[in-house]
Amino acid sequence: MIYCFSKYSKLQINFLSFFICCLIFLISFSISKFISSKFNSNSKINDITISQNIENIVNNEDTSKLNNNSSILNYENLNKYAWALKIPKIDLYAEIAEGTDSQTLNKYIGHFEESKKESGNICLAAHNRGYDVNYFSRVKELEIGDEIYYLINENEYKYKIDEILVIYETDWTVIENTEEDRITLITCIENRDAYRLCVRGVKYE
Repeated sequence: MIYCFSKYSKLQINFLSFFICCLIFLISFSISKFISSKFNSNSKINDITISQNIENIVNNEDTSKLNNNSSILNYENLNKYAWALKIPKIDLYAEIAEGTDSQTLNKYIGHFEESKKESGNICLAAHNRGYDVNYFSRVKELEIGDEIYYLINENEYKYKIDEILVIYETDWTVIENTEEDRITLITCIENRDAYRLCVRGVKYE
């Protein structure tokens, strides 16, 4: 080995070493550029796919992908549910089902079985955060005078909010029947486990 290199001058050896280093650098640079271009290409494809998915959700083309806190539906489809609650101020339109157990509230607004359905005091409950559906997530934004629409058996009844209360979780007097036609909405209060938010409205023509 020493004999082979001894045939070349020091300048030639330095030049050969420089050439080999440059060649290695060019090969490494080319490989790096190729890998980078492939990664950027895949990244652009993913960005396009994500953008399309978001656009589809916004346009309600795939409502199953809506945020689980969302209760916004197209009002043109109001006849979709025979039993539903609609509150325009908070963009709420959701189906009602009998019962207030966890299985029911994970899909619907729940109706207290002991309360009335068309006259008297109609009592409803729903989650407001942390579950599969949280239809009452914006109920806290409601104010005295806001309107609530209750749909059942192809009839629509209108209520105007006249009471907003904070009650104990054990206070069930609010779901007792009343002589006047009312609607009562109940949901939890964030970080206050012992209390419930109660929004009540009175029926009007």
